[in-house]
Amino acid sequence: MSPIPRRSLLKAAAVAGAAAQFSWALGAKDAEAAPRGAAADTDPVTLDWLEDGGLGAAPGSTLGVPWPMGAYREDQTFAVTDADGKDVPVQSWPIAYWPDGSLKWTAHAVSSGTGKLTLAAGAPAAPARKVTVDKRGGAVDVSTGVITVKIGTAGSALVKSVTRGSTEIARNGRLVLIRQPEIEDEDQGAVRTERFDGVVDGVTVEQSGPVRAVVRIDGKHRKGSRSWLPFSLRLYFYAGADSFRMVHTITYDGKQEPGKASGDFIRGLGVRFTVPMRDESYDRHIRIGGEGSGLLREAVKGITGLRRDPGAAVQAAQYAGRKLPDPATWDQRVTTRLQYIPEWGDYTLSQLSADGFTLRKRTKKGHGWIAAGGGRRASGFGYVGGVSGGLSFGLRDFWEKHPAQLDVREAHTDEAEVTLWLWSPEAQPMDLRFYHDGMGQDTYPEQLEGLNITYEDYEPGFGTPYGIARTSELMFWANESTPSPEKLAEQVAAVRVLPQLAAPPGQLIKAKVFGPGLYSEPDRSTPAKARIEDHLDFLFTYYKDQVEQRRWYGFWDYGDIMHTYDAVRHQWRYDIGGYAWDNSELSPDIWLWMAYLRSGRADIFRFAESMTRHTGEVDVYHLGQWAGLGTRHGVQHYADSAKQQRIANTTYRRYYYFLTADERVGDLMHANVDSDETFLALDPLRKIRTEPYTPDRHALSIGFGTDWSGLVSAWLTEWERKGPKWEKAKARVLSTMETIAAQPNGFVQGSGLYDLDTGRFAVASAPVVSVSHLSAVFGLNELCAELIHLVDMPKFNEAYFDYCRYFNATKAEQAARYGSHFGTLLLFQGHSRLDAYAAVQTGDAALAKRAWTKFYSSDGYTESSPWKTEPLSGPATLVAGSEAAWVATNDTALYGLAAIENLALLGDKMP
Repeated sequence: MSPIPRRSLLKAAAVAGAAAQFSWALGAKDAEAAPRGAAADTDPVTLDWLEDGGLGAAPGSTLGVPWPMGAYREDQTFAVTDADGKDVPVQSWPIAYWPDGSLKWTAHAVSSGTGKLTLAAGAPAAPARKVTVDKRGGAVDVSTGVITVKIGTAGSALVKSVTRGSTEIARNGRLVLIRQPEIEDEDQGAVRTERFDGVVDGVTVEQSGPVRAVVRIDGKHRKGSRSWLPFSLRLYFYAGADSFRMVHTITYDGKQEPGKASGDFIRGLGVRFTVPMRDESYDRHIRIGGEGSGLLREAVKGITGLRRDPGAAVQAAQYAGRKLPDPATWDQRVTTRLQYIPEWGDYTLSQLSADGFTLRKRTKKGHGWIAAGGGRRASGFGYVGGVSGGLSFGLRDFWEKHPAQLDVREAHTDEAEVTLWLWSPEAQPMDLRFYHDGMGQDTYPEQLEGLNITYEDYEPGFGTPYGIARTSELMFWANESTPSPEKLAEQVAAVRVLPQLAAPPGQLIKAKVFGPGLYSEPDRSTPAKARIEDHLDFLFTYYKDQVEQRRWYGFWDYGDIMHTYDAVRHQWRYDIGGYAWDNSELSPDIWLWMAYLRSGRADIFRFAESMTRHTGEVDVYHLGQWAGLGTRHGVQHYADSAKQQRIANTTYRRYYYFLTADERVGDLMHANVDSDETFLALDPLRKIRTEPYTPDRHALSIGFGTDWSGLVSAWLTEWERKGPKWEKAKARVLSTMETIAAQPNGFVQGSGLYDLDTGRFAVASAPVVSVSHLSAVFGLNELCAELIHLVDMPKFNEAYFDYCRYFNATKAEQAARYGSHFGTLLLFQGHSRLDAYAAVQTGDAALAKRAWTKFYSSDGYTESSPWKTEPLSGPATLVAGSEAAWVATNDTALYGLAAIENLALLGDKMP
């Protein structure tokens, strides 16, 4: 097979540039945008809610919408209308730009509107009650027009007060951390704990209305002279809302060492508010969410079920949460004995696993608890207050991220206390110690032997949780009175599933974002296409069901999936080295997001959302010597010693960020801009190098596949967002593309020596053939498709198309082109999408044919795979369910991406 003619490549690049309506004139350092072409498609966009029910009781919703290149200038304003044509107030801002300066992505926040909405260019309507932000007197006051929240800028009171009108609903919102300095593995010893309080280090107003305001609070938990466990909170406010949302992130920076009982063990982690109680105890109400929309509905002093009846109307009013008539109007046999009816001041709902919660209450501290019920999965919702107002509160993914807990204390006094425990103090302490003692793997050769038996890449001291993070989401409502059951049910629903607006798949495809041409809407117009669509549906459904069957839940685990199945034990290999938690291996994150982009399915979005929250926080280091690196798949999310850029890959975060404008994910992406510095701290190939190598700032060995794809993703994203370092990031994108293309063998060269100061690879003096089956399966194809669409650099295109052409070629063809073949490779089915992409870009019909041949008849899944599950029950398995023992997550991710991209690129050329 002959090399691709340069003329074909230049022609393909020219066509792509014309279609994109812009070009880049590359100089030695910078690129300039060509004059703007004719305006692109600017049709209005129909927005819809992912799930039924619209906004419900949530304060508002924010989404990202992409636009074709050249459609709108940076200063374009937007308007939103509802199905009746009425204006819906909206706040809009840019979150990404095309290289020509036009808007690529815009974010839009609404706090009202029902049903489908229409977004179009125009003047935005202003809300009747605007969000305002006022900084004064050591506080930041945020008003939604309904409630006012006073945010502290120092000390431990993060939220000083929440008022509605003239009524204070809550005060002294604070963070609570319980540390247990020693853990007992047996039943001896005394448990000792100490409490730390969150202390504010800084407050930043990120948005100030008129529809949406965002305030960021950063600090650490402190007791005495010690400060640890950094936190970053964002509070979200929307115009006219009686509620606000909290996004709460902690980064673990404690010390836990394997084999040692002492350390920084978290016993409890919570958010706490004080709630003033003004009403008579029989007009004070407790509501705690059970299963579904179920609620415990009680009063602090109950007057139902007594031996004497105060009257049916009185009992009904208390159960409904309405103000009771004057006790003088009741049956006096009740009124005269009110002092003998207990007041129940304390309630606790504890969810220690995904399969059970218990609820108990007591009159007050020092007195015994009584059981108040229980169930399987609680909603994580509660309310405490009375007829003059009260606080509703909720923790999202309550049972999924167990152990969690809700506490109400002293509701019978003037001040109740509410605590939402992200880690329940009734659970075992948070034990993050590495899970084995090393088993004698003290040298690299011994560690490689271990890798060859358990697939775990062990190294002493590397299995540390120091620097991993976790984000939780909470909601709070300031109610003017105890809400009706119907209103409470709406609040429960908003806690469980945060309402999300979305643009339709057609808009994403038209805008050519996330790799133009790589995904298309599902099409069952032919039997062959329908079979692939069935297979894609099967795989997603199977993993969704496996999360439930295998209980892939828990504070640190929820959102991830397992890597490989053990058919003998009828169990995923949760306890076997590198076969356990997947940690984004071979890009299941991209598979799921691509599946959503093409379908708009809510269930896929939610699955991908939980994975993004997990993989971007838990599988990546945010502090310490490995900040900016992620951890390879393993028994614990941080266990493996392979700390690599490929897991911290910004590509995995881009989808969720641009679809939702989520600021926390934006933080994660920005943090990766300088992650090329991590190659000074750790050599990813240290155990297998045969030549001496010492990391050198001006000559760092960086691979063009798994390494560069992660780096360039972070740089591209910073450039598109015009972040604080966008000019540096842009230069890095262009300089690395140019110097990869200049290598004697382009991408096939495998790696290069990178200069941190210039952002360029040294051009090798001699050609080398170094190709790995892993190089392109961590987002390289998806990133290169974006880069080729954005940057007019024919030599880069040529280098990448050549790599695509020859990976799946025969060894003879490889040797004819490069002087030697690529060795023994794997993952041909997954690489068929590279064939498909290059075939479309170059117009090569033979390559298009090979794409489908490799998809159907190489490795991975085939049409003859079972494509079904088998039932499982005891005594073969712990929990009855099903298995597909032939399914492996590597194969699933690669089949899913190849199927989606091949259908989009070559669906009209199927055999």
